[in-house]
Amino acid sequence: MESKKYIDACEEYILHTYNRYQIVLEKGDGVYLYDAEGKEYLDFGAGIAVFALGYNDKEYSDALKAQIDKLIHTSNLFYNIPAAKAAEKLVKASGLSKAFFTNSGTEAIEGAIKVARKYAYNKDGNTDHEIIAMNHSFHGRSLGALSVTGNPKYQEAFKPLIGGIKFADFNDLESVKAQINEKTCAIIMETVQGEGGIYPAEPEFLKGVKKLCEENDILLILDEIQCGMGRTGSMFAWQDYGVEPDVMTCAKALGCGVPVGAFVLNEKAAKASLVAGDHGTTYGGNPFACAAVDKVFEIFEERDITSHVKEISVYLEEKLDALVADSDIFTARRGKGLMQGLVVKDGVKPGDIVNKALDNGLIVITAGSNVVRMVPPLVITKAHVDEMIEKLQKSL
Repeated sequence: MESKKYIDACEEYILHTYNRYQIVLEKGDGVYLYDAEGKEYLDFGAGIAVFALGYNDKEYSDALKAQIDKLIHTSNLFYNIPAAKAAEKLVKASGLSKAFFTNSGTEAIEGAIKVARKYAYNKDGNTDHEIIAMNHSFHGRSLGALSVTGNPKYQEAFKPLIGGIKFADFNDLESVKAQINEKTCAIIMETVQGEGGIYPAEPEFLKGVKKLCEENDILLILDEIQCGMGRTGSMFAWQDYGVEPDVMTCAKALGCGVPVGAFVLNEKAAKASLVAGDHGTTYGGNPFACAAVDKVFEIFEERDITSHVKEISVYLEEKLDALVADSDIFTARRGKGLMQGLVVKDGVKPGDIVNKALDNGLIVITAGSNVVRMVPPLVITKAHVDEMIEKLQKSL
């Protein structure tokens, strides 16, 4: 088999930190992926919520090809045109004030942590401030992002992590109140928890946390890396709640495949935190990455992607609810928009379902220890939902 050659090469030359599925993906078109042997897969994983526009989108690809012929990198010692355009679109879409482009979501989290600490330092000159994060959260694998990730299994081998981090329970406002003191400088959470099992924030919880932040001059950091960029039916999930963060992180679908992330600040945070020399990056905001961001926002607006998500997600939820009702394997559905999870009953491993689905030409992924996750390209149709249900039922 052609695939075995590449699998063997990866295992020999790449550090084994991923337990990969034994498939070599070669190309994509629309919402389908194809392996090295030509087998077709309906993709309801989208590279973990990245490829919002699907594969081989000509308008997107042509924009990147054109930028390659112009300029790929200059460093942040100079201005560049795509960065100016991308930053304007990101700021206007979020309604916030200033953006900083990174290479990934993890780096965006690192930047947000620095914003919070500098904001607090500027107030009192102290360096003993604390950040409240959520249990069962996931924010990334670097030491800073790992420190605010509420899952001990990811942290244990890499301690000591950065200090001053406390944890509360997601959707439990009293547990957040119990952690606040005069040293608290920020509260960080995902608007919809992803890796922890697809848990949307409850409106009263998110609004309650926002009120606590305003009352105590604490920055609210909302991680929209997975749930943002149209996935819930609004450009950013927090917009559904009417709760504006002081700092937002985003990545994944921000570049639709090109590695790029950002943290975005409101006026209050931007005016009283990072200044020249406080933060930097070699590749962040380079012309190539920002050309991708610029084109993604342009396409989202031209095709009204968020309205499509609102419409198709209703159909997807109906089909998933019917599947759960008829299933002796799934016990519940939860999620928001095109970020959905099916909870499996005790004794069933979601990974087994994922493997069976791959055999039947369907890509779904897991979340937490008991959830099958679906984060498809945002351009799926009802026909794709029907095909997914058929393949998943066959897999069950």
